Amino acid sequence: MRGEASDVCFDCLDQRVKSDFADQIVFSYGLSDSPLPFGSSAVVKVSNSSEGLSASSCESTSSQFILEYLRKDEHGCLASYIERCGIGEFDAVGCDENLDCSTSGSLATKDDDRELGTENITCGSVTCELSGSCTCWRTIAALLPIARISKCSASDLQKLASSFLSECPEDDILASLHRLIDGKSSGKDTQSFLRLLGLPLLEEKSKLPCLRHPNLSPVLGFLTSSDCLVSVLPKAPYTLENILYYSPGAIKSEWHRNFMIFQLLSALAHLHALKVSHGDINPSSILLSDSLWCWLRISSKPDLSSGGANSSVSRRRWCVEDCYSYSLYADLKISSHLDWQTIFDKWWKGEVSNFEYLLFLNKLAGRRWGDHTFHPVMPWVIDFSKKPENDSDSGWRDLRKSKWRLAKGDEQLDFTYSTFEIPHHVSDECLSELAVCSYKARRLPLSVLRKAVRSVYEPNEYPSDMQRLYDWTPDECIPEFYCDSRIFCSLHPTMSDLAVPPWASSPEEFIRLHRDALESPHVSSLIHHWIDITFGYKMSGQAAITAKNVMLSSSESTAPRSVGRRQLFFRPHPVRLRFSREKEQSRNELEMHTFHGFGVDNKRSVILEADDYLEETEEASAFSEHASHLSPKYHLHRNLDESLLHETSSENTNKADTCLPGTSDNKCLPSSISLDYLLEHVEVREEASTELQELLLWRQDFCSGNISKEIAGDIFSIGCVLAELYLMKPLFNSVSLATYLEGGDLPEMIKELPPPTKLLVEACIEHDWRRRPSAKSLLNSPYFSATVKSAYLFAAPLHLLAKGETRLYYAASFAKQGALKAMGTFVAEMCAAYCLPLVTTPLSDHECESAYVLIKELTKSLTPMAVQRLVLPSIQKILLTTGYSHLKVSLLQHSFVRELWNRIGKRAYLEMIHPLVISNLYNSPDKISASAASVLLIGSTEELGTPVTVHQTILPLISYFGKGTCSDGIDVLVRIGRLLGMNFIAKQMLPLLEHVVCFCIDLSSIKKPEPIHSWCSLALSDCLITLDGLVALISDDLLIHELTKGRLCLHVRVLMQKNIELRVLQFAATSLMSICQRIGQELTALHVLPQLKELFDEFAFSEKSTDVSDSLNWKIRTTKQNSHPESPIKSRMDLVLLLYPSFASLLGMEKLRQGCPTWLLLEQYLLKHHNWKWEYTGQSSRLIMKPRPAANKGLAATHTFKKQLNGSGQSVPQSQGLSDGQEAVLNPLAHEPWSWFASPVACWDGLDIGRFGNTKDEHRWKIRASVLSSAHAHHGALRSLVVSEDECTVFTSGIDPGFKGSVRKWELASLSCVSGYHAHEEVVNDISILSSTGKIASCDGTIHVWNSQTGKLISLFSESPTDQDQASSKNNANESNRLASHGLSTGIFDENLYTCMHYLEYMDQLVVGTGSGSLRFMDLARGQKLQLWRGEPVETGFTSLVSALCSGGSQTKHGEGASVSPSWIAAGFSSGQCRLFDLRESGIISSWRAHDGYVTKLAAPESHLLVSSSLDKTLRTWDLRKSWKPLPVAVKGHNDGVSGFSVWGKDVISISRNNIGIFSLSKSQDEEEQQQQQQRIIPQKLYMADKGGRVRSDLSTICVLPFSRLFIVGAHDGDFRICC
Repeated sequence: MRGEASDVCFDCLDQRVKSDFADQIVFSYGLSDSPLPFGSSAVVKVSNSSEGLSASSCESTSSQFILEYLRKDEHGCLASYIERCGIGEFDAVGCDENLDCSTSGSLATKDDDRELGTENITCGSVTCELSGSCTCWRTIAALLPIARISKCSASDLQKLASSFLSECPEDDILASLHRLIDGKSSGKDTQSFLRLLGLPLLEEKSKLPCLRHPNLSPVLGFLTSSDCLVSVLPKAPYTLENILYYSPGAIKSEWHRNFMIFQLLSALAHLHALKVSHGDINPSSILLSDSLWCWLRISSKPDLSSGGANSSVSRRRWCVEDCYSYSLYADLKISSHLDWQTIFDKWWKGEVSNFEYLLFLNKLAGRRWGDHTFHPVMPWVIDFSKKPENDSDSGWRDLRKSKWRLAKGDEQLDFTYSTFEIPHHVSDECLSELAVCSYKARRLPLSVLRKAVRSVYEPNEYPSDMQRLYDWTPDECIPEFYCDSRIFCSLHPTMSDLAVPPWASSPEEFIRLHRDALESPHVSSLIHHWIDITFGYKMSGQAAITAKNVMLSSSESTAPRSVGRRQLFFRPHPVRLRFSREKEQSRNELEMHTFHGFGVDNKRSVILEADDYLEETEEASAFSEHASHLSPKYHLHRNLDESLLHETSSENTNKADTCLPGTSDNKCLPSSISLDYLLEHVEVREEASTELQELLLWRQDFCSGNISKEIAGDIFSIGCVLAELYLMKPLFNSVSLATYLEGGDLPEMIKELPPPTKLLVEACIEHDWRRRPSAKSLLNSPYFSATVKSAYLFAAPLHLLAKGETRLYYAASFAKQGALKAMGTFVAEMCAAYCLPLVTTPLSDHECESAYVLIKELTKSLTPMAVQRLVLPSIQKILLTTGYSHLKVSLLQHSFVRELWNRIGKRAYLEMIHPLVISNLYNSPDKISASAASVLLIGSTEELGTPVTVHQTILPLISYFGKGTCSDGIDVLVRIGRLLGMNFIAKQMLPLLEHVVCFCIDLSSIKKPEPIHSWCSLALSDCLITLDGLVALISDDLLIHELTKGRLCLHVRVLMQKNIELRVLQFAATSLMSICQRIGQELTALHVLPQLKELFDEFAFSEKSTDVSDSLNWKIRTTKQNSHPESPIKSRMDLVLLLYPSFASLLGMEKLRQGCPTWLLLEQYLLKHHNWKWEYTGQSSRLIMKPRPAANKGLAATHTFKKQLNGSGQSVPQSQGLSDGQEAVLNPLAHEPWSWFASPVACWDGLDIGRFGNTKDEHRWKIRASVLSSAHAHHGALRSLVVSEDECTVFTSGIDPGFKGSVRKWELASLSCVSGYHAHEEVVNDISILSSTGKIASCDGTIHVWNSQTGKLISLFSESPTDQDQASSKNNANESNRLASHGLSTGIFDENLYTCMHYLEYMDQLVVGTGSGSLRFMDLARGQKLQLWRGEPVETGFTSLVSALCSGGSQTKHGEGASVSPSWIAAGFSSGQCRLFDLRESGIISSWRAHDGYVTKLAAPESHLLVSSSLDKTLRTWDLRKSWKPLPVAVKGHNDGVSGFSVWGKDVISISRNNIGIFSLSKSQDEEEQQQQQQRIIPQKLYMADKGGRVRSDLSTICVLPFSRLFIVGAHDGDFRICC
């Protein structure tokens, strides 16, 4: 890392970057180890570089790089090496007899037969001996294999960036590995790379590997100037320090912690093999990618042993002469080498100023100078209302409250906390980017202001003086207002300087007075309150609520973050010594203060007795010990004059690895590698968790004494990092480390580690460094499971600096060859996070094939839950891409979707994928994608079933009418109609289309903006085209039947409208004529002609030959497919020419004149304007209107439902389409499935235009309480029912003769019982479907798990008294909350019987409740009973049986529909109690009285929400975020006990006796209801849709079919009823 001797102020560093690279390189901010703005590294953004995909895994910061300035005189060996290599053109450097600098410009070693020496060479030393230079240079070349050397210029830096982003320097290595997997020849680099990863291969000791280890940060190159070397590194998005501070939840599990340590150990093993130690391993030196892949940063430390100069002199030498920033901070006493306890002690005693102490706290919190998103924060100490005086409170800011609270007011914060879904007071950082840039607006470039403040620069909008600035912002202050007067001076001609308060004559004086105010007794006596709010205990818990300082938490707790609020202290911060205001008031004259302005003299003299401050001293000492974690130590000793990277000097280092497992006998290792050898090492055989005994044996057996002291120091650091990953706080601080070094006493917190981790950490931090294991020994230890090693071998090549396409080819080929299958489902899931980002970027057709293979292999290899969580979101992104994508078309194929269905079930498909398939049919979709989507929708229709098809396919497609629906979308509707039959068309589709036509007609008659009328015309056009296609499919009898009902005379209603686009009218007229020609003369005269009378009368009495609509320029689709073969009409009167002659030809003039009294006026008009008159020829008129062939013309003349190609250009089977010679009319079926399903038109709101053309995100379900159909399922009461996820099958349980229970399986399509399970001896009270495996669990006091296809029993679970006695005997005092003792039951229900159950899909476990109030877990895969959890005794002391169960937490569906494991289980009891169990920690979170009676049902519709029902006639909702004993929202209205409920979206449907009730989980808008914290529901009875009578039998259970928009209720009469 960087030392202060090499540091430069950030102003000078910025100027140096601009000087070296001109304006093409943008300086973002500097990096520093110090609390002050000094450092030698800068984060820059390289402009005009390649925009290709990042080769690294650091995608989010791919255009940002780190420039590290290294003085040549402080890095002599590195400078000599680079000078020896020489500088020429960028792509070519000179060669040396001992070094091979390849033509690509990389630093590389040449094959050398000599063994590496063991000289103690310091790579960064200026005194490196020439005799060792060859060895040192070869080590440097091995560490920097891809680094290029060039001159310090913008163009060369851009070439480096371009090489990293597009050329990808390590692409050839991964390509070679890909060739190996494909069975082709590969180079030696492949074997060398795999050897780096730890694959056992015969090693060539004569040659140093000239490859970068994938866990070492890449140095891209060195740019040389006269005095410096500039190293160029890519910027990683995070460090491990960031993750530990701001998002510890991103490290999701123990496995991820171990995987991270394994990566670091692998990198260390490589370094140590080069005889190089790192020397500074800590969380800040561990870089992480977006997927949390590790890079261990390496850099050279300057050697100061010969210089003897102090850091301040060196710093001054780096900065320019008369550096302004240097003078600002020259007198400060803080340094990066001082720990927090030392700084705190000095501040508390008054030896360090408030300003310095706060800067140090900012550094501990991770804040960075110059980074506007995370700038250091300071308090506003005065309010600028007047000049503050030390003896008065006026003019001072109240430091007991946050600036946000002062600006917003308590009333607004209380309102925010009480009303928002996530309770909080503060919605933003205490110092936002907007505030920082506004504060520094006069010094920042306008480009920065436009980006951070407002896109349109308006100088007058920025506060002009300090008073306005303070009043404007709710944010805190920045350090510049206490030290840098330049912040007031504007660099922009259009923006005036920031005005100082009237009591300051100049910016310089204001800075002095403002700084004096910060150091004043008034502030010093109160600053600890501000520290508590900004960095301390008032950031969390009850203290934060009291201080109105609750921050809005991140919605994604597992997402990594590089910025955030770190809570440093967890108890009140002590007041500064001698500034306790209460004690000062009692002392009065004891203190003598000398003031300048309102500051305090630093030389004040205070005569006090030491005993007066004994209490404060004890408090400060306790606080310092409490916050000792802020002084972490990761090294036993650290010599600041020693390089971080240097060769080791132990005489035993050459023997270091001779006794490692698997390496002692090189003769047994292969010299070459094959695919089978790779698969053998990624294969994971079933294994148990790490046994402690194995680790103990390993620790006894590993070789000791074979590593150097420096390498042992690295191992010590790794042990500290491993412990911190588990403890989430440092293992050692300065005090505990000193205690350990002195007496060998380990910190107490080490006992909190899991036993295997504790043993490994103890081995790493062994007091005697000679007994510590080597990195390779740790890698081979049993601590790291085979899953970790397998995942590492697969994922490491993906993190080479290679092209995205090469990484994709490697991952797809390796997966296709069986790697994912060999490594098992768990490891495949871990590796999916590294693979899936490769498939969501724009790809070529060849890359798409590999991406498709990878997705298919992941789908096969992962568990269904993992596919939903990981793979489906990637598929969603692909389907959402606009334009043509070969990968999207492949994913839309029915064969792939079928595999997906079989893997994840249809419910997940319908939730996450089906809507996106439909989205490819509107809004200008790609033609090929639209065609593939249409074929998929048609092919899936029959399997989905009629109700799901109607609600999830047909209604969404109709909802898109007028909003860009393509011809394939209309074709889907027509072909679905043909597939499901003409009864389906008549019963389902025609009513919906009629509804659309009527809606559009009604809307067109209302005065609306032009876009609305245009939309109406488009929607009518789509509707009439669909109607035209469906009419061609129905029989003449059905056509006549629909015509007599007036449904097909919609065309006449359209023709009567005057505000509809003329092309729509023309199409309606020709379609009407087609229908009339089909039904014939008599039926037309009987049914159609009377409806045309009004239209003909209107035409006859029109005075003008043009219509108002002729002037409207509304546009309609004019594509080739929509062009009408006839000439378009120009006015409404032209419809006379279309209709009258045609009807005359069809009906005959005599019959037409009989039905049209105004025939004379019409014929006169036609003669006058169109020269038409009737001439009888025996067959037709003189002007013959060509009849329109059925369903083939109109606005979509070349209608797509005749097209026989799918999205891939393959022919569709004849059963799915119409051929030219095929009969269009369908024959009705004798008995159609789903015949009981009624049209949803009565519940449908119709089209929704939103603002314009946008559909609603979610349509509310209008429940009519209508029974569509019913079936008698059991002789007695129906006790429970459950519906399969495809909503085609229902399982019922009830009472049969002899009071025995049975379970029956029903097919909903035909409402017939297809099978059953009759092995129960008692009444079955609960059923559960066990995922998509076909297994069913049913409970009658015992648990039966059986096959739903065969009805055969798979396993039987029962509880015996000995089981519970054994569980009680195992009870431990530390687990009393998990297995507490419980009273015996005297109730009628046996304690040993199971009462209810809940399936935990992600674990494939069943949790069941018992009569004794316990929870029993069952492993379904192994058929074994697992742990037993017992609750606490209830209030009465009697046993209460478990009556309801549910799980929640992170299991609920997220935005993209992914589901993961739940975090809690809720149990309801017969006593009315509810208990919340922590599923991960196995303990009770909370227990409370939920109801006054038996709890009948629990459900968790969201991760934080619990809904309960009870026989006390109420339902209650519980928001678990606010408190683990939350206040309920009671839902009342039922007159009897609530026997159950079911949830759909935000609606809850409950049952009580023979009534149902509906209420919404959305917050009520009624303020009175919110105050009373209750809602009311209105019970309603179910009625029979066909008979009109009401259901009188009491209801026992209810289940919602969300995709079918139906619900099923079971009743005491043994029937189940399907309702809508």
